[in-house]
Amino acid sequence: MSLSFRALATFTALLCFALALVWGLRPDLLLWLWSVEYSSATGLVSRRNAALFLAIGIMFYRARHAPPSDTRSALTTGFITGCLVLAVLGFSEWINGNAGPGILLAVATETVLGLAFIQAHRSSVIQPQTSA
Repeated sequence: MSLSFRALATFTALLCFALALVWGLRPDLLLWLWSVEYSSATGLVSRRNAALFLAIGIMFYRARHAPPSDTRSALTTGFITGCLVLAVLGFSEWINGNAGPGILLAVATETVLGLAFIQAHRSSVIQPQTSA
């Protein structure tokens, strides 16, 4: 199944907006899912995380109609790198006992998104899509 950049960017933007809301308003829920205790320090990092998710969501929402280009490639490559590094870090934190099994949901999501963007990037390089 070939995913279009447009569909993937739209989905990613919506996911990032949802994560920004949760990390910003109820970080304790995600931390609980990961079996990480909420504190003033984790709250501070969570709220800053929310701002990053909001920014990433806006970037993908605005770029969803972009034709294949160096800029779109840079956005995609950076996001692939971030997703796959986060997946490795999350898995490592779970193995080391710093997070509970709930973090594996994030690891799976990051892995799937990273691989989906690799596929979308490759298909746009092989057969460029129109921005329609």
